[in-house]
Amino acid sequence: MPKLKTHKATAKRFKLTGSGKLMRTKGEKRHLRRKRSKRAKRSAWKMLEVETPGENQRIKRLLPYISKYKG
Repeated sequence: MPKLKTHKATAKRFKLTGSGKLMRTKGEKRHLRRKRSKRAKRSAWKMLEVETPGENQRIKRLLPYISKYKG
């Protein structure tokens, strides 16, 4: 049986915590930020938990070896 392939774009956007939660990055960080408040710009760099169970399953299906991408 061939090896499963990791979806590399997904691997770059999601991280797995030690307790098993999936964390995602926020968008709107790179350009056209002048109109956003300082608070909004600062909070864009924080990571959020993926809370929807269906989303978690879909992401984990794209990342068969997600435990290797911890951290």
